[in-house]
Amino acid sequence: MNASLRGIRLVAAHEFRMRLRTGRWKWLLGGFTLTMLAFTWILHAALDSSRGSYYNGVTIVRDHSSIGPQMFGVLMLFVLGLMLIISPALTSQSVNGDRERGTLATLQVTLLSPADIAIGKLLAGWSVGLVALGLSVPFVVWSLIEGGVGVLSALVTLAVVALLIGVICALAQALSALTSRSISSGMLSYVVTAALALGTVIVYFMALSLTAEQRTARVGADYLSEGTLHHPEDVWWLLAPNPFVVLADAAPALPPLRADNGAFVERSDDPLGSLRRTVRDATRPEDVVTCYNSGYTELDPPGSVPSCRDPFVEPPPVWPWGLGFDVLLGVGAVTVTIRRLRTPATRLGRGVRVA
Repeated sequence: MNASLRGIRLVAAHEFRMRLRTGRWKWLLGGFTLTMLAFTWILHAALDSSRGSYYNGVTIVRDHSSIGPQMFGVLMLFVLGLMLIISPALTSQSVNGDRERGTLATLQVTLLSPADIAIGKLLAGWSVGLVALGLSVPFVVWSLIEGGVGVLSALVTLAVVALLIGVICALAQALSALTSRSISSGMLSYVVTAALALGTVIVYFMALSLTAEQRTARVGADYLSEGTLHHPEDVWWLLAPNPFVVLADAAPALPPLRADNGAFVERSDDPLGSLRRTVRDATRPEDVVTCYNSGYTELDPPGSVPSCRDPFVEPPPVWPWGLGFDVLLGVGAVTVTIRRLRTPATRLGRGVRVA
């Protein structure tokens, strides 16, 4: 059965009204706002106090450089982390919770299709997550006022976080449809979220260690030594689905900085940019080195010509692969939920309440 806009809207409105009646969402959003306020205030105070001062020969001059990029980058990573904690709770009981209360069968015997029910419930949970994300906008604006970050960067970053919230909600809802007990689906939802946020990093480093090989290292022109060469270009894709990697890599790059001599220097005040460069560097072989002068160190056979790269030209982006995988994962989760809501059901788990 196909989904209809009217059916989806009816289910979403019904679910949203039910959430409003419980009152728990008010405590959730209130706690989220207080947490954001406390964290942003502490972050601003810490960054402001870290600004250096110097003596110009007459008096102490305070460094008034912008803390906006640092504040924005850390704040967005914190917002994503909070949303990864909140999002599974929004839909992890949306199907089996209604089944336990005996209210799911009431929807299934109506003219609403399984797709209407699944998508409507997902939109209701997702909308609560988006409301929470909207409460973080004033604090993001605070970081923009500090300077150094454009409005476009903030909008793109918030859009990526919003999309990732939908993916996590879809995964949690699918687990709710697959399991009989709401406590089981809640625990599994957090396990899946942790697998995306932490498990991908652990698996990446474990896989990277398996690519190690011994190579001859040349330091300067005469000195030779044995070294270990890894091949991150073979396993970088394990990091791509990580939500923090997707966020950092998709955020527009800040303008580069120039030294007094006109040369470009890497920014040290951009947490998202630092994470982006680290991940993108993992897509190329470790033996491709940055050659500034003849005193390079290279893991390569003796006598070979070093492979040099421009340190200010980044490799292709990683986020299209990671975000594409996450979105496909979310679409697959919605498909699973729809299939589990089809009636008549051929098999039900032990102790499952029908009506």
